[in-house]
Amino acid sequence: MIKHQKPEAFYDTFERKGPGQKTTHYCPGCGHGTVHKLIGEALSDFDIADKAVFLAPVGCGVFIYYYFNSASIQCAHGRAPATGTAIKRVHDDSIVISYQGDGDLGGIGASEIVHAANRGENLTVIFINNAIYGMTGGQMAPTTLLGQKTKTTPFGRDKDIDGMPLRISELLNTMEAPVFIERTTLGTPKGVMNTRKAIRKAIQNQKDKKGFSFVEILAPCPINWKMTPVDARKWLRENLEKFYEVKNFRDKDGEKQSGKYPWMENAELLELLDIVKEKDKQTTRKTIKNGEEKVKIAGFGGQGIMSVGVLLSNCAIKKGMESTWLPSYGPEMRGGTANASVVIAEEQIGTPVVDYPDTLITMTIPALNTFEKNVNPGGLIIVNSSLINRKVQRDDVNVYYVPATELANKVGLTATAAVIMLGIYAQIKGIIDTDILKLILPQSLSKAKYVEINLKAIDAAEEYYKNNPL
Repeated sequence: MIKHQKPEAFYDTFERKGPGQKTTHYCPGCGHGTVHKLIGEALSDFDIADKAVFLAPVGCGVFIYYYFNSASIQCAHGRAPATGTAIKRVHDDSIVISYQGDGDLGGIGASEIVHAANRGENLTVIFINNAIYGMTGGQMAPTTLLGQKTKTTPFGRDKDIDGMPLRISELLNTMEAPVFIERTTLGTPKGVMNTRKAIRKAIQNQKDKKGFSFVEILAPCPINWKMTPVDARKWLRENLEKFYEVKNFRDKDGEKQSGKYPWMENAELLELLDIVKEKDKQTTRKTIKNGEEKVKIAGFGGQGIMSVGVLLSNCAIKKGMESTWLPSYGPEMRGGTANASVVIAEEQIGTPVVDYPDTLITMTIPALNTFEKNVNPGGLIIVNSSLINRKVQRDDVNVYYVPATELANKVGLTATAAVIMLGIYAQIKGIIDTDILKLILPQSLSKAKYVEINLKAIDAAEEYYKNNPL
């Protein structure tokens, strides 16, 4: 009978790291490996590995996906709690584990953790406190002790220059919302067992929908402390544990969260937010060539480039397709360069970035000059001939010239030119239609007084294309 083995939730061979890999990327004597095993054991015992989502921002734990047979997201530096909030509000039954270091959580991510805790988000946060920046080579962290030497404090941390070390657990304990806050240590076998209990409690709380649980773990970092693993644990006990009191700060039942947010059932609010529920989608869709349509809409600020991009994306979603919208613009509010990337697909979208569009909707000469060369062969370029006085130079793409600004002026508002261009796109491509445009447009405009004139702009696009087909 096997008495000791890795938990099933923890890979035996780390194929994500490389074929046949059996060792982690952590340094000898590091505390991360111990904590990983404790988390893996809990996931296996609770039978929730398939529901777990690890959040790994910048830090030594960034490659946590190497080791666990679970989902994982690499987050921007310090932003794991914000990412976790989004996941829980969409997938309430998931088990989200934010795994963060002291530099990430206590430094650039301090705002994120404070507000997630204050909202009482149903998350499990594992906070590794080794009082130093480990991944980047041993700089001072927000938790570095007074007098502790690091690469950026070669003479020791000075309170007058560097400020005092942050006690994160005590900080979060000032808030009402969290249900569980505990600081543990890996300095002794007893400390490891208490860490095991705290991790399991924090995960169980999330399963039971109790709310925000936070486990701070004092861990050794022998390499950056420039000590042997044995000396590092001794230093941890004699120094870290004296400043960072090992204790349970809070353990309350809390009111079980429903996991449902009232606004998700408010049809009027959903409409205002342009959020379309699954049951309300129009599932009639045109098959997209290669399953994905990439659109670049480009011009300058003030032409409605971004608004039209959002409108196109919302129309695609209403038709039952997947869609993303990604803005890009210069520093100027008006008159600067601006472009929007929209991806429409029949299946899940891998990236919102559009480097090589299938369709280019271009409002100005600089936009055409910039993006013409990137359009995929066989693609489409729709040109605002009112403002662009040259022809497309390529002969391997389809081109449609429309005097959009001139038509917009006839409608009565120059700013509707981009809507006219989108109406032409709908006529040519057929992925969305003008009926959907007219349905979604009133929901997308911030000012109701412009609805009627924009609807007229769509009619003008229909009429122009009817008389000038491609």
